[in-house]
Amino acid sequence: MAAAGRGNPGSLQGRRESPRRPPRDGYGVYIYPNSFFQYEGEWKGGKKHGHGKLVFKDGSYYEGEFMDGEITGQGFRYWAWSGNTYSGQFVLGEPQGYGVMTYRAGGRYEGELCHGLREGQGVLVDPNGQVYQGSFHDNMRHGWGQMLFENGDKYEGDWIQDRRQGHGVLCCTDGSTYEGQWHSDVFSGLGSLTHCSGVTYCGLWINGHPAAPATRMEILGPEVLEVAHGCPFTVRVQLQQDGGETADSECL
Repeated sequence: MAAAGRGNPGSLQGRRESPRRPPRDGYGVYIYPNSFFQYEGEWKGGKKHGHGKLVFKDGSYYEGEFMDGEITGQGFRYWAWSGNTYSGQFVLGEPQGYGVMTYRAGGRYEGELCHGLREGQGVLVDPNGQVYQGSFHDNMRHGWGQMLFENGDKYEGDWIQDRRQGHGVLCCTDGSTYEGQWHSDVFSGLGSLTHCSGVTYCGLWINGHPAAPATRMEILGPEVLEVAHGCPFTVRVQLQQDGGETADSECL
């Protein structure tokens, strides 16, 4: 008798409540069985569809459009772990298309993305206020673009994997200009540097240095120079190496 009074374990299992199902259609709130997600918004056929807000247990959330249960369309995303935010287009839960990413550490990106990475054309402002506008690939500056640096220097030309590489022009705030080939962010290959003093070097560069550097400068003339106050004047000079040979350059 006592044994019979304990009941059948199978009947206890049968009396347990099943997890509440999500709303079928219309507007409703659903807390998922793992309690990590909570959704409030529109439903269609038992799936998130339309406008809604999906909140994560760590404080992150997405608010915007859903399609057939997936985050797809226009929306806003906040990541609690990084503090970053994104406003723009989504495909299957990832930023994809055109949008604006704002970084908690400073800076922002506005442009095209694919699978959450910068891909295509866009503008990136870093925490120091430096601005890059141009092409991106796999989250890096890649292709043609122009960069305004913190010190006021400006570069326009080719990039490969976040480094200046290929052909480009650098205009410095002191008036100096370099135009030519780059490799791994330094002058490399054929190029021309016009210094703010007026001295110009045209020739081969290796790792940021002239292939035939000069060691001294000789004034070619004239022997006597009359200079009037407030009037421009010209002096022709020549860069030479230790043995007196002319360096592979043009000097004005």
